[in-house]
Amino acid sequence: MSLLDEPEVILTSASEFANRCALSAEKPEVGARNLSLEFSWLREAGFLAVPFPREIGGKGWGIEPGTWRHLLRLLKIIGRGNLSVGRIYEGHVNALQLILQWGSPAQIETAAENVHKGCLFGVWNAEAPNDGLALAEVASGVRFRLSGAKTFGSGASILQRVFANATTPHGWQMCLVPLDRVKVERDADSWQPLGMRATESVRVNFDGVELERSALIGEPDDYHREPWFSGGAIRFAAVQLGGAEAIAEASRHFLQQQNRIDDPHQAIRAGEIAALLETGNLWMEGAALRAEAAAARPEGLVAYAGLMRRTIERIGIEVMEHAVRSSGARALLRPNSLERLVRDLTMYLRQPALDLVLERAGRFTLKSEKHFDTLWK
Repeated sequence: MSLLDEPEVILTSASEFANRCALSAEKPEVGARNLSLEFSWLREAGFLAVPFPREIGGKGWGIEPGTWRHLLRLLKIIGRGNLSVGRIYEGHVNALQLILQWGSPAQIETAAENVHKGCLFGVWNAEAPNDGLALAEVASGVRFRLSGAKTFGSGASILQRVFANATTPHGWQMCLVPLDRVKVERDADSWQPLGMRATESVRVNFDGVELERSALIGEPDDYHREPWFSGGAIRFAAVQLGGAEAIAEASRHFLQQQNRIDDPHQAIRAGEIAALLETGNLWMEGAALRAEAAAARPEGLVAYAGLMRRTIERIGIEVMEHAVRSSGARALLRPNSLERLVRDLTMYLRQPALDLVLERAGRFTLKSEKHFDTLWK
């Protein structure tokens, strides 16, 4: 099916897709396979091109005024259906936004053509100490060779294009690698996680991969430029909030099945969960406003994104605690969905450098002369 232009129609389609993913995740073999089936559904639904401008076949979400709230809701809904799908799709959105921000017109056009052909994009940046990725010139200015590896390469077997950014003598260079055209070595044994197993976030060796100049996006160190290096965290925080919603719904369904919804203690915990999730939704709406205003006030988005990350982490942890207390040990036995959802969200919430971004956000508030009720305006 194809998507219409109305945001609510697209988001309704996303909810249907998420429900389909949630049902698929209940199958025993899902944790042992990749997500190629789910992403075939995502392609059919038309979500790959959503972050592109309308003039090149997208919906303009995250580009046109007033659309960041739609993009974050889309990410949350997909995360609610399956956190692993949400994690990989968020990486796709991240990659397209990087190309739109730093790519040349020819690179943007090529990326749009690839997306319309069904290519799934991603961003891999994590590296192990002394085992990172380096880029060297083979032919002056026209051909380059990679050496080294990336860790946590989510979607390793299903992506077609990936940012595998590398060090150069001039800084950190964005490299868009066509995984369907080059040979890389994937270490499946490197990914034995508590949760998020279906993301296949394995170590990937790029030794000997050669790239044309057209595969290099932007200039060295563009990737780390603010506000979007830190501000982009609002995307994965939205996915995480979707995971918390899925846990709340799974716990409620379990209690309904067990005829335990009239217990006053269960009602109190349900109220706590509802308040936490509504707080997350309000933060998501606030993040959309900060993203819209990023050009005028970039430091505001960076600080707000850091606070949102911390808030969503706390929301996720507290929702899991209330849900597990409400449902008890029985709900954590396979094949109950709550068992998998708790493992996945626990793993996904462990994003790096949270203390650092929280410190930066705190310093932003300390240096401000504004009253707290106008701090973000």
